Amino acid sequence: MPHYTAPTRDMQFLLHEVLNVTGSDIPGYDELEPDVTSAVLEEAGRLAGEVLAPLNPVGDAEGCHFENGVVRAPKGFQNAYDEMRAGGWMGLDADPAYGGQGMPYLLGTAVGEMFVSANMAFNMYQGLTHGAYSTIHAHGSEAQKATYLPKMVSGEWSGTMNLTEPQCGTDLGLIRTKAEPQDDGSYRITGQKIWISAGEHDLSENIIHLVLAKIPGGPEGTKGISLFIVPKFLVTEDGAPGARNAVQCGGLEHKMGIHGNATCVMHYDGATGYLVGEAHTGLKAMFTMMNEARIGVGVQGYALGEVAYQNARAFAQDRLQGRAATGTANPDGPADPIIVHPDVRRNLMHQKSFVEGARAFTFWGAEMIDRAMRAEDAEAEAMISLLTPVIKGFLTDKGFETTVLAQQTYGGSGYVKEWGAEQFVRDARIAMIYEGTNGIQSLDLVGRKLPSRGGQAIMAFFELVKTFIKENEGHEALKAGFLDPLKAASKDLQAAGTYFMQHGMKNPNAALAGSYDFMHLFGHVCLGLMWARQAKAAYAALANGTGDAAFYEGKLVTGRYYMARQLPATALHLARIESGDETVMALEAEAF
Repeated sequence: MPHYTAPTRDMQFLLHEVLNVTGSDIPGYDELEPDVTSAVLEEAGRLAGEVLAPLNPVGDAEGCHFENGVVRAPKGFQNAYDEMRAGGWMGLDADPAYGGQGMPYLLGTAVGEMFVSANMAFNMYQGLTHGAYSTIHAHGSEAQKATYLPKMVSGEWSGTMNLTEPQCGTDLGLIRTKAEPQDDGSYRITGQKIWISAGEHDLSENIIHLVLAKIPGGPEGTKGISLFIVPKFLVTEDGAPGARNAVQCGGLEHKMGIHGNATCVMHYDGATGYLVGEAHTGLKAMFTMMNEARIGVGVQGYALGEVAYQNARAFAQDRLQGRAATGTANPDGPADPIIVHPDVRRNLMHQKSFVEGARAFTFWGAEMIDRAMRAEDAEAEAMISLLTPVIKGFLTDKGFETTVLAQQTYGGSGYVKEWGAEQFVRDARIAMIYEGTNGIQSLDLVGRKLPSRGGQAIMAFFELVKTFIKENEGHEALKAGFLDPLKAASKDLQAAGTYFMQHGMKNPNAALAGSYDFMHLFGHVCLGLMWARQAKAAYAALANGTGDAAFYEGKLVTGRYYMARQLPATALHLARIESGDETVMALEAEAF
């Protein structure tokens, strides 16, 4: 059976030596003292490793059960859910006004990573609830917040997001679900939604669905979409679940992975719903949940890479096969552990350098969200808006690749269920698809985020990289191993942006044909920047004297690998971008 150990040491390094959270001017960060974050991370890590991880293969093998409209979660999930509730984990970074602990989003992200690594399917129940909570908190009326948020923060009630319908996914302007106004101010919601994660289950006493629908007579397309709260059970005047609403699960999807999460077809048959915000502004409100979900899915990408890497590393250290090319490493055994072989080392270093770079990138993104929300910093909001499709798209692509590399480390054993590696591959695959496929993320990045506000956000990113390099180029070791490769990669990113500006207006396909490569190019530069920042912190710790020299030296070795072996991919992506759209669009549709 696979194992999981929370990477709390690396998280503490990022929080206190790379991000320097206690020295930040973000409100609330001064409370993130090392002993506080250590206590939170260690307890979350214990829960992840001892409670959630053992249920991961159980949920995969058993799946959810559907009978007569009732969905039951896999064995052991209810006890785990109750333990999560009792510990207050579902409200870790929620508003204290509704029972939350008010911790920064950054700390919630770190804890969320652990829960995903341990059991992604289980964590989705509370992850969707958090997104629904955030949407109601941002856009709901005071009465709606008072009614729903305390129970959602406590985990007594859970939440979902209902967007997709059989005829539309990305193009939400095509939705057919309708919302007919009633005399009492409520609406009757009628329609079908598909692929609804955690849409029906028995873990919580009520489920609060957030549903996109159209009010008859409204504008066409996305401008006519409104957002509604549709509870599974209508809420009585004393705040308790009352009569069953006219919403039912019509069936479960049979999926490649995440079997422990109920992915439902939902039928709304004149269900009572309550408008969130103003009519016809639903898509804007739902983007609160969608953007949070996209960051969360980015976490899923590298978090599964982390647990897959941990198990591949352990296998490589134990599996005896062949002898090292430079001489026997295990003279008392019949063969050497496979970790002595250069190609296995390459495989593991690829995994390790990606995961640790991705964690730093995502923590930095979470810090920007805190700055935007807690300090009302418009520049931070613009930057994280630019980077959100990169976090979602790049980290899930590379995260899936990491799980495949981990599976490869096992050889034939990786193809066998009992080792667990193949489940990580199957579970990771969905992250590239849902919350907007990665192709859509790249189109959003190039078509919307890049030119937004005259390109101010991307120019600010270039300036950030340039300033970091300039301020630290006097450090020779940092310059040679990290800053020079970062500078070269950043120039590739700037060249790609220049190509889009020169050709995109005349021929949009020239830019859009290169959007996927641009997303990856941008992602590599972001991880290169993160590795340079980690290296700076590691060099400082070694210079100041430390009792943990092995950790910092390992950081530098891992970072140098990324800069030398992964970051040069920016040149390949640039070459593809500059080839334009001719070869992409040349073949006639009927010739495919």
